[in-house]
Amino acid sequence: MTSRPAAAQHLRDLARLRRVRDRIDREYAQPLDVEALARGVNMSAGHLSRQFRLAYGESPYSYLMTRRVERAMALLRRGDLSVTEVCFAVGCSSLGTFSTRFTELVGMPPSTYRHHAARGTAGMPSCVAKQVTRPIRNREAPVTEPRLRSAS
Repeated sequence: MTSRPAAAQHLRDLARLRRVRDRIDREYAQPLDVEALARGVNMSAGHLSRQFRLAYGESPYSYLMTRRVERAMALLRRGDLSVTEVCFAVGCSSLGTFSTRFTELVGMPPSTYRHHAARGTAGMPSCVAKQVTRPIRNREAPVTEPRLRSAS
């Protein structure tokens, strides 16, 4: 059985974790790191990382990068910004790290996505495009074999 003080503490911890998640959702384009997020809710970085993973199934950093990639996908679909401009607009400071994480989540590099996304979502309302192009969370994008077109 769980004691009332322990249950109350658990609820307070969950509320702090929601504040961290909400901050990431709001400030994804700002320079955020686990230490700063932890300081904001009076937790150690290690404790925050462990508790966040238990509650949400991924680390705070992974959640932040997923948010950044989701926003990057929307900006790339617009087509008016370069991949580098998008990288910095979503708060990434390294084009290499951004491209690697984007490719892991989406299954293709940002430049390829930018090229294909404009055609794939043409005429689609943005709310629908956002839902059908959402990156895969907690798993890397499946590796697909290139398909050869038949001669017929």
